[in-house]
Amino acid sequence: MLKRFSEFLVALGPWGILLVAFIDSAGLPLSVGLDALVMLLVVKDPSSAVFNVAVAVLGSAAGNIALYFAACKGGHYYLERHVPEARTRRIRDWFHRYGLVTVFVPALIPIPMPMKPFVILSGAFDVHPLAFLLCVVMARIGRYGSEAYLGVKLGEQSGHYLASHRWHLFGLSVALTGALFLAARLTERWRRR
Repeated sequence: MLKRFSEFLVALGPWGILLVAFIDSAGLPLSVGLDALVMLLVVKDPSSAVFNVAVAVLGSAAGNIALYFAACKGGHYYLERHVPEARTRRIRDWFHRYGLVTVFVPALIPIPMPMKPFVILSGAFDVHPLAFLLCVVMARIGRYGSEAYLGVKLGEQSGHYLASHRWHLFGLSVALTGALFLAARLTERWRRR
């Protein structure tokens, strides 16, 4: 049944991208990958690249913000019931300093990295919704825009290119995470002075 639903979404074209992006970002896994769908539709029609990227970003942002707001309610309840208060406070302090880095990097890099737990923590720890949304939108523009660019430039080879460079992408994500954590730390020190 899930496979048939995924095929239906692919048949919808850009509107399928919108639905897949929303459903996947809201926390419901699908058998069709959004990254592959974006590249596939761009390869089929390169002139639709900007529109496909726009609907992918819109759907992903809407799904992530829906999960974020669900976590605003349920996350508080879960933490109060299952996590000691001192530990919750330490995690909250850390997350308010560096948490959006843990949302930005997996939202940007097209290799499987856990993002949903950090979206949920963003809601549970009352990260400002606008900051959260801007973080997701900026990362998704970079991700889907790059994939569309590959689709236009490399055509059907774009998926193979990403698969053969997955370790480079992993190294890039580690380096980017380190750089963003360092930038956050330096910014924090600068503010204290």
